[in-house]
Amino acid sequence: MIAAIRSLLFLTIVIVWTVVFCSCLLLFCFWLPHHTLRQLGHGWTRPVTWLIKHVLGIGYELRGRENIVEPAVVLCKHQSAWETIVLQEIFPDLLFVWKKELKLIPFFGWGLALMPMISIDRGAGKDALRQLLTQGKLRLSQGYSVAVFPEGTRVAPGNRRRYKIGGAYLAVDAAAPIVPVALNSGEVWGRNALFKRPGTVVVSIGPHIDTAGITAEAANARAERWIEAEMRNISPHLYPHETA
Repeated sequence: MIAAIRSLLFLTIVIVWTVVFCSCLLLFCFWLPHHTLRQLGHGWTRPVTWLIKHVLGIGYELRGRENIVEPAVVLCKHQSAWETIVLQEIFPDLLFVWKKELKLIPFFGWGLALMPMISIDRGAGKDALRQLLTQGKLRLSQGYSVAVFPEGTRVAPGNRRRYKIGGAYLAVDAAAPIVPVALNSGEVWGRNALFKRPGTVVVSIGPHIDTAGITAEAANARAERWIEAEMRNISPHLYPHETA
């Protein structure tokens, strides 16, 4: 019951804060340079991260901070909305690849459209990859890191989907390193879950992968191997039939 009350309180505060913050962005800040807008975006993520910790009772443990390099392509496990918020505090100049239809969401989507994120049409087939490469290379050249969820969608803890190669293609094409990230956010914040559970999310950052002289397929495979192996270290209880 307490967790349910906390979840409803969190949702209410976030909705109100989103309306207020995004309205201010749209009215007063739309004309600012993209780097300034990106920094202003932390004015939304930092309070929400505080609410996640102090209202929902969800903290996080960060492993491998020393492995952070920027700019880079961050290939990350995706289990919930948690990482789309908190990763922006771990990687301060991080951009996400997002579906362009998200900009239709009132206030949140409108504010997101002002940010220098990477907007793609996922229904565009091969053209979606061209959009990722074109926009991603530009943002990497501007000093941003780009987060890509290689499985393409949120995947329940203990499960996996095929790792798509778009993020690795971007890294190789832009001669940028890949930073692999494993996490277990879905154990406390389920996919589309209204009610969240208190707990600690483990975020583990692996050694960066130098993409010079290797193919996108090889880079993607190396990232996948590290992430999936690390998931078994983070959440061994979800893989009871596997041996180390």
